[in-house]
Amino acid sequence: MRRAPPHRSPSPRGEPAASDGRPSCRTLVGLVSLLVVAGVMALGALGGLLGSLLGLGGGVFLVPFLTIGLGLPFRQAAGIGLMTVIATSSVVSAQRAGDGTVNLRLGIVLEIATTIGGLAGGLTALALSQRTLHVAFGVVALAIAGVMFRQLDARNALPEGDTDTGWLGGRFYSAESDRLVTYRVHRLPVALAMSFLAGNVSGLLGIGGGILKVPALTAWCGVPLRVAATTSSLMIGVTAVASAPLYYTAGDILPQYAAASVLGVMVGTRVGFRLAERARARRLKLLLGCVLVLVAVMMLVRA
Repeated sequence: MRRAPPHRSPSPRGEPAASDGRPSCRTLVGLVSLLVVAGVMALGALGGLLGSLLGLGGGVFLVPFLTIGLGLPFRQAAGIGLMTVIATSSVVSAQRAGDGTVNLRLGIVLEIATTIGGLAGGLTALALSQRTLHVAFGVVALAIAGVMFRQLDARNALPEGDTDTGWLGGRFYSAESDRLVTYRVHRLPVALAMSFLAGNVSGLLGIGGGILKVPALTAWCGVPLRVAATTSSLMIGVTAVASAPLYYTAGDILPQYAAASVLGVMVGTRVGFRLAERARARRLKLLLGCVLVLVAVMMLVRA
């Protein structure tokens, strides 16, 4: 008489378990997907942290991770990166509104150039290859990093008693120096040119334009780093909102990755706000310069 085959208990999802006790293929796929989502969330948290400290969007790290690490098409990675930029901008701007570090007048003027740059990005995409864009961005980022390292000890503050802020300047209370800091904006054409370039690369590469705006405002235009960072956080969100619907309607924003990155931003910004209260301007400039070098290397490797 033939013996009945041994009974195998079904797996939790209704599929038979592997005969040798190993997890099923579907279980492994689910575990890998969970780890990928966790990685995207961690990078979103890093983006929120840098956004609250330096005015950068999380796309500078998220886009290379999605394209190089996960093999996603570039447009999908850029679309998800823009969602992270919008989340970072919204949280930071809402938290910093009213403390004097958001220069709304300067932000509105520069956003005009940034928006024009974003519109011109479509024409640039047709005229230049992605490799050329990556190389150009990497070279520019390295050059600006060099300028930042040379400006570590510079202080963009007017002497005490000088209250002439000009048309676009302002004042805010600095906990680091325990006084009211007054500043004046210089070389506005340089700020407009860098804002135009920042808007261009933001729409093309899915990263926040703050990676170019903040160093330019700090090194060449007389704007304190904290003001440049917070004002940049406001502007990068406006720029990203103009580009994100184009990616969404084309189906290039994957909901699971976009949601994970936004949740990470919520956590990272909270940590960044606490660190910003104790961080010194010199250390923040050093951190910004290191981030620029890292991003430049990633762009050149991708090229």
